[in-house]
Amino acid sequence: MLIIQTKVEKADIIAAQLILPYELREKSRLRATMSNGEEVGVFTLRGSVMRDGDLMLGNDGRIVQIVAAQEPTYRVECGDAFGLLRCAFHLGNRHTQAQLGDGFLRIRQDSVLREMLLGLGATVMEERASFEPEAGAYGGGHHHGGDDAHPHNPLAPIPLRQRIHRPSDAKTDLKTDLKIDLSAD
Repeated sequence: MLIIQTKVEKADIIAAQLILPYELREKSRLRATMSNGEEVGVFTLRGSVMRDGDLMLGNDGRIVQIVAAQEPTYRVECGDAFGLLRCAFHLGNRHTQAQLGDGFLRIRQDSVLREMLLGLGATVMEERASFEPEAGAYGGGHHHGGDDAHPHNPLAPIPLRQRIHRPSDAKTDLKTDLKIDLSAD
């Protein structure tokens, strides 16, 4: 069985394509079947994601191209930028992976999220599309098809120990800028 585990930048010849939905492209250990019918084992670094168009080097020197499969998604549109931003905020508040497009958001189909978005005034359309969600601030840059404005590195330094602020830790009185410790309550 062919084993792939290393990304490469370019290739003269592509031996086969590996067509996967996003859910499988974010797995670090996987057995799958390529477009030519051959089985392949995928072994990538934990936390890495194979993106549409990525080229992977096989243990025998062949190159495999990753292709984002068409999958059930919702395309979310709004009448104005504020409405779309509001939808993005509420999706992010629920830790929902979302793909950002020019004037739209794309998410995996979920009936509860659909109802929430409709309640926010969005238009939600079912579609089969490749799903390429944003990597997030600490997840590495997102590839936008040759657009060098989006680097392939984290958007912010990744702290070794990240302190997560919780609203219950302490509150600041906006008028006097005093810290009020609520942990004693």
